[in-house]
Amino acid sequence: MTKTRREFLEESLLATAAAAAGVSVLPSAMAGAPPRKSPNDVVRIAVIGVRGRGRGHVGAFTNSKDAEVVAICDPDSAVIGASMRAAKNAKYYKDLRKMLEDDSIDAVSIATPNHWHSLAAIWSLQAGKHVYVEKPVSHNVFEGRRVVQAAEKYKKLCQHGTQSRSSRGTVDAIAWLQEGGLGKVKLARALCYKRRGSIGKVKGPQKPPETCDYDLWTGPAEMQPLMRKKLHYDWHWDYNTGNGDIGNQGVHQMDIAAWGLGVDRLPNSVSACGGRLGYDDDGNTANTQVATFDFGDRQLVFEVRGLKTKAYRGAHIGVVFHCENGYLVSSSYAKVHAFDHDGKIIKTFQGGGNHFQNFVDAVKANKKEMLNAEISKGHFSAALCHLGNIPYRLGRQQVLTTTNSPFGDDQAANESFLRFRTHLTENGVSESAQYAIGPRLKLDPKREHFIGEGAEVANAFITRPYRKAFRVPNDV
Repeated sequence: MTKTRREFLEESLLATAAAAAGVSVLPSAMAGAPPRKSPNDVVRIAVIGVRGRGRGHVGAFTNSKDAEVVAICDPDSAVIGASMRAAKNAKYYKDLRKMLEDDSIDAVSIATPNHWHSLAAIWSLQAGKHVYVEKPVSHNVFEGRRVVQAAEKYKKLCQHGTQSRSSRGTVDAIAWLQEGGLGKVKLARALCYKRRGSIGKVKGPQKPPETCDYDLWTGPAEMQPLMRKKLHYDWHWDYNTGNGDIGNQGVHQMDIAAWGLGVDRLPNSVSACGGRLGYDDDGNTANTQVATFDFGDRQLVFEVRGLKTKAYRGAHIGVVFHCENGYLVSSSYAKVHAFDHDGKIIKTFQGGGNHFQNFVDAVKANKKEMLNAEISKGHFSAALCHLGNIPYRLGRQQVLTTTNSPFGDDQAANESFLRFRTHLTENGVSESAQYAIGPRLKLDPKREHFIGEGAEVANAFITRPYRKAFRVPNDV
């Protein structure tokens, strides 16, 4: 899967070039905007955020005969050059609120940093646009639910960027699994073993790029001085703007794991442990993490490793489903293998897909049921990632060798912890190093909040304070 994603990005990303000039804009309220008409033969699309993944969006839509990129939006004018040349007739906007006033835009494709995903989606839906929003749809559980509600209220299509949902190999494998191909599915182990180096350490606040409107870039997040070398991309490793790798790469694997388990609600409880280990830098998200989710008769265990590591059952980034009659390994969206208990391949599922085209086709037909990753599915998968971070962030520090069973009687999670510890020591981390182990937190799955002991503190992480001009609304 790593190779497939990388190849897609390499084929889609455009050559960098000189920046286009910015356009002066003024904010405007989007709520109550007039309803839009359905698009005709060509879906007119605006892409928000084109420094990285957004260039892939531009490439995909410009290569579709059914779509046209008519607007590019980014608060940093230095990153837009290649996208503006690829979308020759596109207009540039620095502020998405001004862009959303254009009633000729049918759909908005969002590839901003995580902290902007939900608010940009909500404003776009309120403005009468269909939405494609990158993973994770939200920065926290609260705002993801608001996007689902906005799509329902404004009767617009909203696709989540978990592209395995459009990959024939994964779709067929999950269908076969749920039909009982390997008997009962007992446990899903989702893996994000992705090498992440240090982002460095600065001695004081850094100056954001002069080409970037830092206030606008910060948007719904807390306004803080820039305390890392790079503004772009490394925002993933700051909880103010990102969600760590469990919510970055990992949301893909979380989505597949929950899909294969056949669960469509939040768990009964969640617990997690981890740390940022192996180096000292300006990141504050976990680079090594284990989170366990209890769904009653089924369980999901998620593992993050940012240091050099061995594969688990042939997968570095993927999902392993442990079943009655064998196990299924999803280590590539387009190729999935089923094994018996002796490790012999008994079935292979193959085939790719085009997630962007699926969105365009659904918009043209104005049929929500055509979407392969309709937003309610995206909210659920993103919410699981957020829940996996909360007990870790509330955890207490203890030495790696204090116990072999930090998760109590949860054998599957404890087994992951033992491999977690071995992995760290193999990377030179001392056995006397400390990690955080969080409490087991109970949930009300329907109300999407914590209950019982520790709930008051934990529920503070379900949402966040928002700046006045960039508030995610309680009522969409």
